[in-house]
Amino acid sequence: MSAISETTSQRLTLGMLEDRYGFSLVPGFARDVTVTSLANDVESVTPGALFIPGGRIEKARVALAVQRGAYAMLLPTSMRNAIDDQQIPILFADPTPQQIGELAASIAGMPSESIAVFAVAGANNERLREDVDAIAQFLHMLGNPVGTLCKGDSQSLERFLDLTYPVDTFSVQRVLSVCVEDGVAAVIIALDDETLAAGSLESVGVDVIGYDGETRNTDVEQALAQVCKRYGCVLDDNTHVAVRTDETDMMAIQADLGTGPSRPLSLAIAMVLAAGIRKSSIRSALRVSRELN
Repeated sequence: MSAISETTSQRLTLGMLEDRYGFSLVPGFARDVTVTSLANDVESVTPGALFIPGGRIEKARVALAVQRGAYAMLLPTSMRNAIDDQQIPILFADPTPQQIGELAASIAGMPSESIAVFAVAGANNERLREDVDAIAQFLHMLGNPVGTLCKGDSQSLERFLDLTYPVDTFSVQRVLSVCVEDGVAAVIIALDDETLAAGSLESVGVDVIGYDGETRNTDVEQALAQVCKRYGCVLDDNTHVAVRTDETDMMAIQADLGTGPSRPLSLAIAMVLAAGIRKSSIRSALRVSRELN
């Protein structure tokens, strides 16, 4: 459970939400009410928040959200006749995960558009953590300030982020927003159930997605399609898919950085190549790192 605050000068009014998503606003004259944050549990509500519990809740929780300063609520349509003492405007709707993702991204200032997003998937969660670490280190080696979103090791630059896992849509957008504010150039996300809740990457555009398969015969496209459907991440014509190759394996072995198995480094090299970094720059970075080690 979490909250996310407005980070842009764009106003987000209840009327805009009514028009954009077809939500039903009661009372109708509250269209000009502006919300400055989103919260999906009562404890995260702050003054100015739009409270989105995500399902039916007790009246006492509704009253507590009002007491904590919520400006409005988004409640399921099944509760339309359950609120007999309405104190603040209410949007009645049954939003899709995509709509919630769009709303969270909008109030956060669309952070994934201002940062390179690398995501890595695979069948083995322990290997994914090795991959995230290797990609982060390699991007840093190439001069890029990095952030990571991975259970137990989420960071923005050198700052560890205190998160409750698996993270939801609001938490993901907050992490991306923090990374942008800190000057991070790229964030690496582990695509696994321990790190991410279902649908948590809605409205997050992925620039490079890597797959760490158990064998070279793994149907990568099918596996990635399933992963992206589960978490809601956006793959489009600008998304690059990366897997280890004989060439990246050889580059990793030749680098011999002394940091462990060459497999994570090989995938990191493949993902950086997919991002458009020249081989000459990669080889130079590997050579310098090897000399330093």
